[in-house]
Amino acid sequence: MTDTHEAPGTVRRIDVPESGELAQLAAVFDDLQYVLRCCEHLVTALGGPESGPVRVDADPALVEALWTGAVVGYVRCFSGRTKVLTREDLASLELEGDVSGFHDMVSTLRDHYASRHVNPRESYSIGVAQSNDGTPRGIAVVSTPRPLVDETTVRLLGRVAYALSGLVDARMTKAQNDVLGVAHAMTPGTLAALPVVHLHDEQDAAGAG
Repeated sequence: MTDTHEAPGTVRRIDVPESGELAQLAAVFDDLQYVLRCCEHLVTALGGPESGPVRVDADPALVEALWTGAVVGYVRCFSGRTKVLTREDLASLELEGDVSGFHDMVSTLRDHYASRHVNPRESYSIGVAQSNDGTPRGIAVVSTPRPLVDETTVRLLGRVAYALSGLVDARMTKAQNDVLGVAHAMTPGTLAALPVVHLHDEQDAAGAG
């Protein structure tokens, strides 16, 4: 028999420790998906159109923007405030190579790319041009570009983010069941007194099932 139940247009917002945990997990999962998307675009930009699913021009500004977003989004998943993911979770991924060392490198890169004080693209020095008699005749601003990220590094970050997505997804399933258990323990009247949240798109509605 076909299920004819329609997705709800509204839900009741439940604020309990279990729902707070689920919300944090959902935010981290979204960040990991964002990292993966950035890596997909970067692979194409760095390796050519045959290297990835989406065509992206290898413009240095675009590469830097995508890589900065990927690095910042990845490190945010390990926030010490929420502690949704920790460094210890990396060992459970069973990936080849020094994943913990790579994680530490990405964390250092985040500080570099998100610096409020240092240009992450180039370093600058000033030179003095001399005339034949040795007197100064002009000043030159000399820039030294820092290297762009390479495809191997991007692919490794993508593999780590993909594995972490699976870990977080499994935790989300358990957290959803925990929240549902709390809701089942409430009376209909208690549920009806909770604030109403309107679902404005199909993606939100699908998550309410």
